[in-house]
Amino acid sequence: MESTMIEIGPALAVAVVLFVVIGSVAAWAGRTGLEREIPWASIRAALQLIVLALVIGYVADRLWLVGVFVVVMTTTASWAAARRLAQRSNPQAEKTRATVRDALWCAVPVALPPVLLVVCLLAVGVVRPNGLSIIPVVGIFLGNAMTIVGLAGRRAHDELDGRHGEVEAALSLGFADYPARMMVCRQAAATALNPSLDQTRTIGLVTIPGAFVGMVLGGAEPWEAGVMQVFVSTGILACGAIALIVTTALVAADRL
Repeated sequence: MESTMIEIGPALAVAVVLFVVIGSVAAWAGRTGLEREIPWASIRAALQLIVLALVIGYVADRLWLVGVFVVVMTTTASWAAARRLAQRSNPQAEKTRATVRDALWCAVPVALPPVLLVVCLLAVGVVRPNGLSIIPVVGIFLGNAMTIVGLAGRRAHDELDGRHGEVEAALSLGFADYPARMMVCRQAAATALNPSLDQTRTIGLVTIPGAFVGMVLGGAEPWEAGVMQVFVSTGILACGAIALIVTTALVAADRL
C-alpha cells in the first residue's frame, strides 16, 4: 500500500517500534520514571486506532451511535484528566488514584465546552450532522481541553502548595478562601494555554497541522484546507480558554 507521505510496509513497522524504544530508553536514561508509560501508551494508541478504524464506518451514519461514541470519548477524557490531576507534581511518586468524584468534576471543563460548541455549530449548519463530521471535531476540541485541564489543574495546585503562606496572609487580612486562593493560582494556571497559543501563532511557519495535510492529501484545495485549519485552531483556543478558567475556578473552590 502506498501513501503520498510515507510508504506503508514492514519498514514503517520497524520505524514505529524504534520510536517506542528510543522514547523509552531516553525516559529511562533521564530517570523520569516514565519509561514504562511510553510503550504502554503506544500500544494503547495502536489498539484504539484499530478499533476506531473498524467502528467509525458503522457508527458514522447512525446519529444515536455517534452520541454513544461521544459519551465514551468525553468519559475517557474526563477520567484521564482526573488521573493527571491526582498525580500532582511528582510523577515518580506513588500515584494517587483518581475517584469518580474527581472525574465528574473534570467533566465540567473537559467535556462541556467542546460538546456545547459543537452543538451550536450543528445548529447553525457549520458542522454536518453525521459521524464523520461530529466525531473528529469533538475529538480535536476534547483532546486539547483534556490536556489544558490537566496542566492548569496541576500548575494551580503546585502554586497553592508552594505559596500556602500567601493564602494564609490573605485570609488574615479578611479575604475569603476562594479569592485568596484565586489570587495565588490564577497566573500559574494560565500558562497551560501557552502551548495552544504558540502552536496557533506558528501555524504554517513552524508546524504543518494534520488537518491541513489530511485535506490536501484528500484532494481539497490548499485554501480550503487553510480555512478548515483556522476553524480548528480558533475552536481549540475557545475550548481551551473556557476549560482553563473553569479549571482554575474549581481548584480555587477546592472542588478539584
